Amino acid sequence: MSLSLYLHYPFCRNRCSYCDFYKELHDPELERQFYRALMVETELALMRLPTDLRQIDTIFIGGGTPSLTNVELLGKWLDRVRESFTISDHLEFSIETNPESVGRELLSALKEFGVNRPLFGIQSFNTELLKILSRTHNPHDSHRAVYLARALGFDNFGVDLIFGLPTQTGQLLVDDINQIIDLAPPHISFYQLAVEEGTPLAAEVATGKISPADDDLVAGMYRDGVARFIDVGYERYEVSSFAQPDRHCRHNMVYWQDGSYLGLGPSAHSFIGGQRFANPQNLGQWVLSLERRELPRIIDDSGIEQRMNEAIMLGLRLAEGISKDAFFERFAVDLDDRIDLKQCELLIKSGHLVRDDAGLRLTDEGFFLADEVTRRLLP
Repeated sequence: MSLSLYLHYPFCRNRCSYCDFYKELHDPELERQFYRALMVETELALMRLPTDLRQIDTIFIGGGTPSLTNVELLGKWLDRVRESFTISDHLEFSIETNPESVGRELLSALKEFGVNRPLFGIQSFNTELLKILSRTHNPHDSHRAVYLARALGFDNFGVDLIFGLPTQTGQLLVDDINQIIDLAPPHISFYQLAVEEGTPLAAEVATGKISPADDDLVAGMYRDGVARFIDVGYERYEVSSFAQPDRHCRHNMVYWQDGSYLGLGPSAHSFIGGQRFANPQNLGQWVLSLERRELPRIIDDSGIEQRMNEAIMLGLRLAEGISKDAFFERFAVDLDDRIDLKQCELLIKSGHLVRDDAGLRLTDEGFFLADEVTRRLLP
């Protein structure tokens, strides 16, 4: 069996208006504390792992802004990982970056460390939309980052693009999509903007300073984006994920298919041996626990009912859908016994679902209403 490893790097230089991931403003001393604690967490986590879960197949460093990292400290931690685990010959190693913090020196160092899938948070090429998101990069930074990745020989990388932004028109999105297609990244994450509670963007929406995008316009943007990406050769393998052949994100597939993953760093989540647990969303609390050589884990004690609902929700996000056999193997429960069969039949007749011997999956039309379809299916 193999394991996927996730590291949450919690530092940013600024706070993006829409982001609700755990983060702290970057400080060199805090970063050193973080890496010291991370060394301890890696050691203690290894001691708790079953012996058959010590081969790492994928690594994903997210955040935060991992491209701000102290390269020397990151390298020392990766040395510890390689000493502690068996690393797959086919390792997929992804790291998130912000375009303005990407340079030749950083990408070269990351490649030396074994990173083979840098990810660039482009989000948009429109400077006014980037301001709404509180992003500090510009279109030139985005083009430069992709150029450098190709020049340094990365044959696999990904970009993020957001749609449904306040004031964004259909034409502005077309402009963004055209530039993404010109860059021809192997992987595209095409996300709808979510106004998350507690973010500066949510406060601006609540006070009327910013109006959210019209629902019908947003739906049209998704449809048009999907059509364009598929037309130029990308496969939609998940609701928001598009890839050239053999360039699916293997790490994310582990999440969606209930594989085993170990999360390190504040706010990171794990799923090991059928149990979910998470680290606190507090850097100081996380560090303090590890200074006492205690793993700062918060155990998820929700029951099998929630696990089955999550498996249905995540499975339906995938183009391949939910496998009946895999569902039964995991839960010893028939998939049909966990869904609303009346709603299922209505959704099949309406052209949103396909049900066959393999299981259940969304149609192209169903993908446009994935959240609503899932809501209606769950008991």
